[in-house]
Amino acid sequence: MRKNAFYRDFDFARLTEARDTAEAEHRSAFQIDRDRIIHSSAFRRLQGKTQVFHSFLGGASDFHRTRLTHSLEVAQVGRAICGWLQSQGGALNDEFYIDADLVEAACLSHDLGHPPFGHIGESVLHRLMKEFGGFEGNAQTLRLLTETIFGEGRNGMNPTRAFLDAVLKYKTLRHDTPDAKNHFIYDEQKQHLDFVLQGNDFPEHLAPGKPRNGMRSLECQIMDWADDTAYSINDLADGIRAEYITGPRLEAWAQARDLSGDEAAHVEFLLKAIRDDRVEARLSRRIGEHIRHCSVKPQPSFMDGLSNRHAFELVIDDEVRLKAKINKRIAVDLVFRTSKLQQIDFKAERMLTRLFEALREQYIVSREPRLHLLPEPVEQRILATEEPRERARLVCDWLANLTDRAAFHAHQRMFDAGEGWLAD
Repeated sequence: MRKNAFYRDFDFARLTEARDTAEAEHRSAFQIDRDRIIHSSAFRRLQGKTQVFHSFLGGASDFHRTRLTHSLEVAQVGRAICGWLQSQGGALNDEFYIDADLVEAACLSHDLGHPPFGHIGESVLHRLMKEFGGFEGNAQTLRLLTETIFGEGRNGMNPTRAFLDAVLKYKTLRHDTPDAKNHFIYDEQKQHLDFVLQGNDFPEHLAPGKPRNGMRSLECQIMDWADDTAYSINDLADGIRAEYITGPRLEAWAQARDLSGDEAAHVEFLLKAIRDDRVEARLSRRIGEHIRHCSVKPQPSFMDGLSNRHAFELVIDDEVRLKAKINKRIAVDLVFRTSKLQQIDFKAERMLTRLFEALREQYIVSREPRLHLLPEPVEQRILATEEPRERARLVCDWLANLTDRAAFHAHQRMFDAGEGWLAD
């Protein structure tokens, strides 16, 4: 295997050394990280979780993206960015380069912790868990990777430090930003943050919140831009395919806003693609544009002495960032804020709230449930836990793991006495 001087022993260290690697193992440490993700049930569950259109409650077809297809697209973009950056020379070369397997692993993992029903599911669980430490999709991903993905008490998938850092978009503990709606990790995850940083303290200029969350490894920056690329382009394509975004609606949207010349030109590009019925082909070409307008530059960091992963910054062309930003604005205004999707969001919010409150009464407030509402292994672990905060987190784990369809069926079994409920 070709030696890559970009990485050091520090980067390859695992959360625990308890799990030995087979002597005949031919894969690199980062390939093992990636493969463990692909073969996990958490990854497969993404197939049934909402990306834009709720996969079970209506509004989706077989052609619309799920969290799983989105993650695969993000991984492809991430690998392509690594290849592009290496091909451009400069600081990177054939002996000093960003590991594409590591970036792919991070891309495949970035949505693992997201609950059913998309962003509304995340905000609902955060509200319901407010007194128990909150809920955050990225923090939940970290919890899966380090604790629960392959069973309890086994350090999750035992990730490498570089992989964990590549997924760790946010480095602010919740108690440091108690009013934040997102962009934090759970207080109990400080030990994993310490592992990533090898116990080093943040310098004073990296205060909790945006400054600290802005400190990301180069692989994490690539994963984040690959995610931005995939959802700003492909979610828009899904909105056009579903006819939420039509030529007349997009024209009316643009006329009601004071767009810059570059923004107006981009809207005209979209309108022409719609008129010519060439949306998918032309938007797909924009993915290549997002990749080719990446570069790296040195970026001093207090972690420089430990890892090259924090010694560089990913630079994105301003014009491409502008196009991604306006794509997101269009999708939010013409898709996410439509009455049809928000009616479905309302239904999803009601279902998750009712499920949580029923489980709260049985398992968080009381340690002697009158009814067995959860699978036996989950229930037994909750009943063996003394602290209400920990019991609430375990209840939340179960809810967050559900697919859209599984959450709908659980709600139906517990609250709907309609036809077929006994058979289900």
